[in-house]
Amino acid sequence: MPRFVDFPLIVILMGLGAISMIVPSIHALAVDNIVIARHFFYAGILLFSVTLILGLAAAANPSGPAARSHLLAMVFFFTGLPLMFAVPFNESVPDTGLLNAWWEMVSALTTTGATLYAPDRLAPTLHLWRAQVGWMGGFFILVMAISVLAPLRIGGFEVFFAGRGAQAAGGSGAAMMMTSPERLSHPGERILRYTRILGPVYLGLTGLLWVLLLIAGDGPLVALCHAMSTLSTSGISPIAGPAVAQSGFAGEGLIFLFLCFALTRRFWPGGGELRVSEKLTRDPELLLAASIVLIVPAILFLRHWIAALEVSVEPSLTMVLSSLWGSMFTVLSFLTTTGFESAGWNEARSWSGLGTSGLMLAGLAIMGGGVATTAGGVRLLRVYALLRHGERELERIVHPSSIGGGGEIARRLRREGAYMSWIFFMLFALSIAGVMMAVSATGLAFEPATILSIAALSNTGPLAVVAGDAPLSWAELSDATKAVLALAMVLGRLETLALIALFNPDFWRG
Repeated sequence: MPRFVDFPLIVILMGLGAISMIVPSIHALAVDNIVIARHFFYAGILLFSVTLILGLAAAANPSGPAARSHLLAMVFFFTGLPLMFAVPFNESVPDTGLLNAWWEMVSALTTTGATLYAPDRLAPTLHLWRAQVGWMGGFFILVMAISVLAPLRIGGFEVFFAGRGAQAAGGSGAAMMMTSPERLSHPGERILRYTRILGPVYLGLTGLLWVLLLIAGDGPLVALCHAMSTLSTSGISPIAGPAVAQSGFAGEGLIFLFLCFALTRRFWPGGGELRVSEKLTRDPELLLAASIVLIVPAILFLRHWIAALEVSVEPSLTMVLSSLWGSMFTVLSFLTTTGFESAGWNEARSWSGLGTSGLMLAGLAIMGGGVATTAGGVRLLRVYALLRHGERELERIVHPSSIGGGGEIARRLRREGAYMSWIFFMLFALSIAGVMMAVSATGLAFEPATILSIAALSNTGPLAVVAGDAPLSWAELSDATKAVLALAMVLGRLETLALIALFNPDFWRG
């Protein structure tokens, strides 16, 4: 009798995906929508039956090397599994198509949060399904990052281990994890272990935020969708986001606190093994994020007196506080690639005199959140390594004979870590250029192509609505453009280095 971890990860994911359809089916029954409940229930039974057949076939034919199969399973998770999730969604939305439903599920599962549908077109159960799919996608990347990508030293972990041999020096937690017997254990066992560790915490934090948003005044569905979207950084909302929610600024404050989990892996169980610094107060990702969240709103606030001379706004304490809070919340939201706007963001733009803030928000989305979190983008640790390298180069220009301090880890980040970060940054930039060329070939103009490409690759779907002079509609894109951007979302979620690893000949031997 094969063990659970011996089954192909693809089969396990298909089974769990089919079982997860019970949740929207129960919700549809609770709100007396029998038709949608039937769609999800029947689809779940059918797809679970198919999964059982595949599981029996896979048990008789053991898979190849586990590392390769699990990396391929990640590709399937973001491309093939959305097709399963799209079946009941397609049946429940009138006048749509399977391509649109698949695209919607890819957007949710990659935590991009872009949507083709106006909020009032979808039934409450379908909003719950979108948020649930995004929530599952966020948890999947949390588990796979530490159990699969970390041993392969990709997904941001290459910055930790750049320049290290098989035996790590310095004895840091991350190095010990990568040279411990666990690195040599079965990948399925690592996945199961970290699922057990992270699952209760991820579920508990989502439930806690849901309850707090309910207390703050949101309805049950809105509170649950916003809680799921915050922890997964998907930015999915059944309404126009927290800006129009009943909880108001109190709800935004709660979401702000829980968005901090997307800034560093150290806030999650087992994340201490991936620390760059011993003390939390010296964590480079947190320090960089805190600097951005404080400095950018301060610049926007001071711009009222420095550069926005033509803006005549009567200052009031309420407007000043609302402007500062709106800036801080929106900056953190886009930095974590969530994409929620604050109710005070319009006042912040009016106060600063910015007609459009697209370039700034796009830059924040590209920068992204912490390594091995649910956030997308380039990641804060890579940006920090490049900043440290630039700082050291400027020091050497002024003082050529100076010696850079900070310890062995800091030196490695400035040298080998910065080198690997620069390679990834160039690959990310080339990816943006490639996607822009592809969508431009389908007939899209330059500016929309730029915004949509960055939104897809950084997994920040709401960026399309706020980045340009006028909101861009995902629904108005052609089928070819949608297909290209869907693949761009998958590329942004998996990262280029993970896909390049699949083309390594050594990876396929054995």
